[in-house]
Amino acid sequence: MDSLRTQLCIVGGGPAGMMAGLLFARAGIAVTVLEKHADFLRDFRGDTIHPSTLDLIDELGLAERFRALPQRRVETFSGVVNGRSYRVADFSRLPTRNRFLSFMPQWDFLDFLAGEACCYPGFRLIRRTEARDLILVDGRVVGVRAEGPDRPVEIRADLVLCADGRHSAMRERAGFVPRAFGAPIDVLWFRLPRRDGDPEAAAGRFGPGRILITLDRGDTWQCAYVVPKDGDAALRARGLPAFRAAVGEIAPFLADRTDAIADWDSVKLLTVTVDRLERWHRPGLLCIGDAAHAMSPVGGVGINLAIQDAVATANILAGPLRAGPVAEADLARVQARRIFPVRVIQMLQRVIQARVITPSLTADAPFRAPLALRILDRLPFLQVLPARMIGMGVRPEHVSVPARA
Repeated sequence: MDSLRTQLCIVGGGPAGMMAGLLFARAGIAVTVLEKHADFLRDFRGDTIHPSTLDLIDELGLAERFRALPQRRVETFSGVVNGRSYRVADFSRLPTRNRFLSFMPQWDFLDFLAGEACCYPGFRLIRRTEARDLILVDGRVVGVRAEGPDRPVEIRADLVLCADGRHSAMRERAGFVPRAFGAPIDVLWFRLPRRDGDPEAAAGRFGPGRILITLDRGDTWQCAYVVPKDGDAALRARGLPAFRAAVGEIAPFLADRTDAIADWDSVKLLTVTVDRLERWHRPGLLCIGDAAHAMSPVGGVGINLAIQDAVATANILAGPLRAGPVAEADLARVQARRIFPVRVIQMLQRVIQARVITPSLTADAPFRAPLALRILDRLPFLQVLPARMIGMGVRPEHVSVPARA
């Protein structure tokens, strides 16, 4: 068994883990990130980089290198009901430096963060290494046991940061059980070709019994077909031709290219979960991101919240961590800082699921657009409100921990 010693061990190389790794390494902390895969190339992850995250990249002095990466800029988002478009959010009205969403494959974003973090001597990213268990001494977490590509590895750390997603194994090992709020939907992800002359870059399309979200990826559309909870099996049982036809009906401009859905292997199921921990921490361990609070895909805000968690964690804990193991009171400060935004966003997501999404999925005839969509479309100055909730969140974080050589 290999043995390592570090100040901070981060389990999971997603947005929360990689941003935390970069910020702590920049602050002069010895950081080890464990990523169970050989790379970040996981298809149909969220691709949205929000204005608040873009502002953080500016604050870190990384804007020029980030903007050199291929990405698509989106300033508005619309809802399309029975073929009629209603503008819902206008990001160009936000009181931020970056007044747009950026769509970028998540593997490119994570590679970017990893590359920047590797510039700091205290940063180490260990791939193909999966955390399997926690190391406890007198009830305190002092590290993790992991399985590497060749042999087991033991990482001793002053703090373990669990950022391993909504199915967090380390959260389970810590004895945490999230409170589930339920979700009435699941999502099927797939891609279709994008052509010149196609309509708006990002939109949600609502019709009787079906919802389709289309996100511009440059030469393709990343599509999210929303189904009732556990409705995937029934949809697949109706056959691939029926699914292609349903996509063409809800988005007629895509009807001539649905043959690109070659088989069911190209349609990936995202089982939607909305939950959160009542307590994010125990001595020596803290959960952030989806490990602390799984979000609905409504608004695509999960990545944004995870990154905000990482920033707050670094701001609060970098100083105490330099001195050694962190007091649990400091870990509690992170949860106290972030729990209010999580509660508010989850509440709003649940309201939208109940009042907009479920009525559309259960309708059997064309229906009128919800009143909220009609008001937003008629009063453009109100479109900054949903844009702010999606693009900035309730409590945007800013980097306050100084860089150290």
